[in-house]
Amino acid sequence: MTYIKWLGLLAVLIVAIQASSCRSTRKIQTAITKKDTTVVVVVPEVDRKVDSTKYIQQVFQAVQNNRISNFRSMTAKVKVDYKGADGKKLDFTANVRLQKDSAIWIIVNTIIGEALRAMVTKDSVKVLYKMDKLVQLRSIEYLQEVTKIPFSFKEMQDLFMGNPIYLDSNIVSYKNEEKTISLMSVGALFKHFLTVFRNDYAPQHSKLDDVDVIRARTCDITYGDYEAKNGINFAKYRKIVVSEKSKLEVELQFKQFDFINEQLSFPFPIPKNYKRQ
Repeated sequence: MTYIKWLGLLAVLIVAIQASSCRSTRKIQTAITKKDTTVVVVVPEVDRKVDSTKYIQQVFQAVQNNRISNFRSMTAKVKVDYKGADGKKLDFTANVRLQKDSAIWIIVNTIIGEALRAMVTKDSVKVLYKMDKLVQLRSIEYLQEVTKIPFSFKEMQDLFMGNPIYLDSNIVSYKNEEKTISLMSVGALFKHFLTVFRNDYAPQHSKLDDVDVIRARTCDITYGDYEAKNGINFAKYRKIVVSEKSKLEVELQFKQFDFINEQLSFPFPIPKNYKRQ
């Protein structure tokens, strides 16, 4: 079975898709090139320490207040372009349903039809591999085991919605530019370099560097093509680059999306002839 060591929500599912599409059971090697050079941030001057601290707190709170959370459910159609560490490329379409704080349901379609169906809840992860006639049933703790980080449904939901993940309140520096503001936070697991647009505090770029220099994991996320719908400013474009000893790249383009105030259905029938793992 494919084991995934460090990937965000969509990267996790995309890697699973690759395993299904290639009908491969070999272990996926997470990794990357050398750790990217971190951005340079401006340290507040000593004589402006009080004002700088207050300003940082205000910006941090504004970023937190800007998180997409005022919705009940969402549907989307996403075009995915994937490039693995081996240079192989895949492109496919994913249909997604998300019930806030409850469930994320994904169907992956390729040129031959439905290839994979996945469902993630607060307690479980289920993946149905159509080509292999295989179903994987795991607890949510399984993702924490393979990623070696406290990866929960909340982080998955935030990643999908375009909210910053692992942004710690321990802001050590910031940088002011004409159109953007950058914050650097240091938490127990990651240093987070987050850049937001000055006018609305929407994310423009996020870079997570592992504080463990031996592991040297890094995740780089770019946000763009924002569109407002039902009072929510949503990034329709994402580029995710995950690195450790090799590099994995994912581009997401939301072709359709809608926020709706209703309970969604999440069909997940498991055929009797499917092998369970």
